[in-house]
Amino acid sequence: MYFGTIFQSFGEDKNMSLWISSFQDQSYYEQMAEMYAEKSGSKINLQVEAYGFREMPDKLGAVMRTGEGAPDLVQLDETFFGVFLNGPPPFVDLTKKIRKAQLNKTLHKQRLEVFTYEGKTYGVPQSLSALVLYYRKDMFEDFNIQPEDITTWEDFAKVGERLMSENGQRFLALDGTLFDSLLRQKGSDLFDAKGNFIPDEDIAVSILSEFAKMAEKQIAVLPDRGSIFDPVFFSGDLEMGEVLCVIGADWYGLDLFQQFAPGMEGMWGMLPLPTWKKADGSLGPRTATFAGQGLMIMNSSKKQEEAWDFIEFVMTDADANAERFLQGNSFPAYKPAWKDPRLVSEQPYFEQSMGELLIELADEIPPVTVNPSRPQAIFLMKENFFSSVMYGTLTPEDTIVRMRQAMQGGFGDQPPGEQP
Repeated sequence: MYFGTIFQSFGEDKNMSLWISSFQDQSYYEQMAEMYAEKSGSKINLQVEAYGFREMPDKLGAVMRTGEGAPDLVQLDETFFGVFLNGPPPFVDLTKKIRKAQLNKTLHKQRLEVFTYEGKTYGVPQSLSALVLYYRKDMFEDFNIQPEDITTWEDFAKVGERLMSENGQRFLALDGTLFDSLLRQKGSDLFDAKGNFIPDEDIAVSILSEFAKMAEKQIAVLPDRGSIFDPVFFSGDLEMGEVLCVIGADWYGLDLFQQFAPGMEGMWGMLPLPTWKKADGSLGPRTATFAGQGLMIMNSSKKQEEAWDFIEFVMTDADANAERFLQGNSFPAYKPAWKDPRLVSEQPYFEQSMGELLIELADEIPPVTVNPSRPQAIFLMKENFFSSVMYGTLTPEDTIVRMRQAMQGGFGDQPPGEQP
C-alpha cells in the first residue's frame, strides 16, 4: 500500500516520479518541488509515492523484474543499498555529476561512501545518521548519575550494575540491528575491502560478550517486542521508564521519538556514545552511523538530467537542508548547511542543540565498507542471532560460527526486501 500525490507547478514539461521509503518525507518532497520551481524558475510536475522502509526494496525489485513502472528518482535507505549490487546496479553512476557539483567536497565523506561501490557513487546521502545516546535526564538526576562519568562502555556497565543492584533499574535497551554500528565504532566492520565477512572475529566476539554480560545482569535488555523501532517500544518501555537509555541516529530523535512519545518532551537528552579504549589507551570514536536515506536516479529514467537538477537543489539549497531538519526528518550530511543557525539552535523536544552535538562528533564517524551482502548480514544478526546471545542460549563464539555458515549457505541470494 502506498500514498501518492502529484504536485503541479508552472506547467507540465518536466514530469518526474519519485519513490520514497519514508512516509515522514511525503510532505517534505511536496514542499521541495514547490520550492525548486520558485527558486529555479524551472517547471516541474513531481509525483511522489511513499512506501514503508522494508516495502520499498520489494517494490523496486518487482519493477526491475518486470521492466515496467520504474520511477525516475528513488529514495533508498543505505541498509538496503547492497541488495541491488548483486548484479549491474539499476541506478545511474553519479560520480562525475557529484564531482562537478563539488558535492564530493561538501558532503560528509563517510556518508557519501555508503552509496559508493567499486569506485562508483550511485546515491547522495541526505542524513548524517550519527548515533548518540538518548538518555532520561530526569531519571539520571533521580538516580544521581552524572553524564560525564560515562565515557566508555566499561564505565557504562559499572554505572548500570550499580543502578540494577541498588534500584533494580535497567539501563539500556538495545537492538541487534546496531551490531554492525558497534563493530565500526570499535574499529572493524561486517566486511573488509576484499569482501571477507567478519574480518576481525576477536572484535566481534568481544562486543557480543560485553553486551551478553550486561544482559545477564539486566543492565542492557532487548525491548519487549525485540525492536527499538516499534511504536510500542516508545509507548511502553520508554514511557514507563523501563530503561534510561537507547542508542539512535539523528533521525531517530527527530522523527520516532517525537512521533511516538510526544508527551515526553523535555525528559530526554543526548550524549555521545560511550566508546572503547584503543590499545594505546586513547579513546575510540564516540559515534558510528546507522541507516539513512540516499537519493538515486534510475537507469531507466528518461529524465536523468532533470532528476539530477532536482537532487542537486535538494542537497545544496540552504532552505531545503534546514527544512529537512526542522520538519523532523534528519540532520543533513551537507557540511555547508551546518553554519545555518536553524540547524544548531536548541531542539525543543530535547531542550538541547542536536546540531552542535552532531557537528562535534562528525569527524569521528567511522567508515562503512559497502558489500552486496551487508543488508542480509545486518538482518541476519538482528532476526536470528542477537537475541540468542542476549538471552544466553548461544555463546558469542558460536554466534559468529553460525553466522558464517548462514551467509555461506545462500542467505544473500534472497530477493530484495525478503530477508528473514
